[in-house]
Amino acid sequence: MSEAENFARLMRELKERAGLSYGALARRLHTSTSTLHRYCNGEALPAEFAVVDRFARACGASRGEAVDLHRAWLLADARRRAGVVPVPVPAPEPVLRAESESEPEPEPEPEPEPEPVVVGAPEPVARRARYRRRAAVVVAAGVTAGAVAVALLAAAGPESRAPRAGGSTGTGATPPAASVPAAPGAPEPTPPTGSAGPTGPTGPAGSSAPGSGPATAAPPASPPASAPGRAPVAPLKAAVRPHVWTAGCDHAYLSERGPGVVAPPPVEADAPAWASAQRAVHAGSQIVEVTLHGTGPGAVVLEDLEVRVAARRKPPAWNVYQMSQGCGGGLTPAVFAVNLDAPRPLARPVAGNDGGSPLPAPVLPLRVSASEPVVLRVEAATTGCDCDWSLDLRWTGPSGSGTLRIDDDGRPLRTSAATGRPVYGFALEQGRWAR
Repeated sequence: MSEAENFARLMRELKERAGLSYGALARRLHTSTSTLHRYCNGEALPAEFAVVDRFARACGASRGEAVDLHRAWLLADARRRAGVVPVPVPAPEPVLRAESESEPEPEPEPEPEPEPVVVGAPEPVARRARYRRRAAVVVAAGVTAGAVAVALLAAAGPESRAPRAGGSTGTGATPPAASVPAAPGAPEPTPPTGSAGPTGPTGPAGSSAPGSGPATAAPPASPPASAPGRAPVAPLKAAVRPHVWTAGCDHAYLSERGPGVVAPPPVEADAPAWASAQRAVHAGSQIVEVTLHGTGPGAVVLEDLEVRVAARRKPPAWNVYQMSQGCGGGLTPAVFAVNLDAPRPLARPVAGNDGGSPLPAPVLPLRVSASEPVVLRVEAATTGCDCDWSLDLRWTGPSGSGTLRIDDDGRPLRTSAATGRPVYGFALEQGRWAR
């Protein structure tokens, strides 16, 4: 079953289970009934991911079913764009023609061999049989030419195979192709190279077998997307902000330094440099914002977000420094909430609020591309540990699937509990930290 046929099968199963008519579904997808028929029959493929997403939601697909449908569309779309396997189109109905309009019989070949007659076999089958016979003749001619060339080399002796001055620097030179008569239709001989190429038995492109000398084959114009046995390169770019404050002003840090030497609180944009200079860590909670966009021509599906806790320590007995004495606004963004104290922390979608209007919780899978970025907001909290943690974002794209690690520029994110620690706020009128 091809990728397009598998995608059409999943669409039909969801539609039949939902019990919706083609007309009702077409109205929800903002498309015509005939177009939806073609999608479900495998005659056409949606050009945009949004159509697939609306179809899955309209049919009440579960999270796993939506992921399967999205993955099937990505694979079918990648095949369609590459032109390897076209979207299946049903064979046209046979058209009855008059005898005068029938196709002319192909010209007979000179002295053809008798062919077995298959009852009811259509004309294309017979043509393919003749093409296969012609291919066999061509291959036989090529083998004959190769045998003649080997015989001539053996008769010429080792002197004729010795390298000439100014000739090839490989392991040996062959006579010019013009000195060996080739049979009509035989393939042209291929000159030897010093490398097996990117898919040869000697390894990656540019390498050579032991004792064969330097490789002479030119490297490929562009490297493959992923070498065999290696994970595909993530077609994503992530911009991570590990110092995001609530409403842009409310946050707290732990620092081992006393209030007399800690610098005044910065603005949110300068928080990374301030925290590094004060050797401070996030106190109680941490908000991480990740902006993702695709780096290739195709779309990528973000499938799942997993939390990895690398270490749990006893919270340090440091001071807490509040960046603001209280601020807020009417906006509470929707986030993925993480409880770092759980044995196996999960990223749970939590709805937000904007001035009394609810904001829907973020739901994976999500689609991202070069023109459609996605912003993920994660809020982690702890009351009992000094935790090192990171996020693993699982994705699927045209080049395959993999995992993208989200951390603090190669270092784990760090959030520590601050229960029972001294809390300081900055007194503007006095220009110092005070309790």
